[in-house]
Amino acid sequence: MASRAGSNLPPPIIVKKITVVAAGHHGGAWKVAYADFVTAMMAFFLLLWLLGSTTEDQRRGLADYFTPTLVKTKEQSAGSHGLLGGSSLTDVDSYPHAAGQTGTRELTIPRDVVGGPREGAEMVKRIRQRIEAKAERDMALRRLLRQVRMVDTTEGVRIDLVDNADFSMFTLGTTVLTGEARKLLQLIAQSVLTEGGKITIRGHTDSLRYRDPGRVNNWSLSAGRAEATRQMLRQFGLADTRFRRIEGVADTELLVPNNAIDPRNRRISIILGP
Repeated sequence: MASRAGSNLPPPIIVKKITVVAAGHHGGAWKVAYADFVTAMMAFFLLLWLLGSTTEDQRRGLADYFTPTLVKTKEQSAGSHGLLGGSSLTDVDSYPHAAGQTGTRELTIPRDVVGGPREGAEMVKRIRQRIEAKAERDMALRRLLRQVRMVDTTEGVRIDLVDNADFSMFTLGTTVLTGEARKLLQLIAQSVLTEGGKITIRGHTDSLRYRDPGRVNNWSLSAGRAEATRQMLRQFGLADTRFRRIEGVADTELLVPNNAIDPRNRRISIILGP
């Protein structure tokens, strides 16, 4: 080989590539995945804690809050048969599916929880027992019990005093209570006197219209009847502080929706809330 001493070629350039690996470093993706896992576990244990620390009434209330159509169906149908024929929300009812509520308790109550009946159902039972005991020796009063229906709702225990073809709470087209209605309200007042909570009174009418709706209409009539009921309950011993509000809803919440002029749509609802 010829010597490079007299050559014009440049000397060769040697490039040495060195890769430095930082031991133990794998980026930050694992931190995001770990944070998601911890968040999911926290939510899971929070759910378990809520299931264990809440009552059946509270769980049913939460479930009904997210299923308002079922609540509406329940309020329109429950407690519509027989003497004081109310029912608990945990009973099989007229929900629009064949199975009723079969299996609801197993889905909502943890296996290791031991609890008693729901508070609303217990209140319905207490009030029913008082009413029946007071009316036991009065045949006329016992006959009036057919107009009383009780049901436990998400608002509280609702007592409906319902008209029919043979009974009316008020003189036709007025806010004047009949003599039988006064006896019935006295019985109701005595039976709920020892129960706590605020009271809402809601007046309902049928869909019959007035000749001059600008002067008198079902809205004013239902509100007036609710107020007349409040005044009568007050006379029978319920304190002013027990009443939360009165409402007149006219014919917007029919008990018999397929017959808007059915007399059973005329009713007074007394709701014992928290």
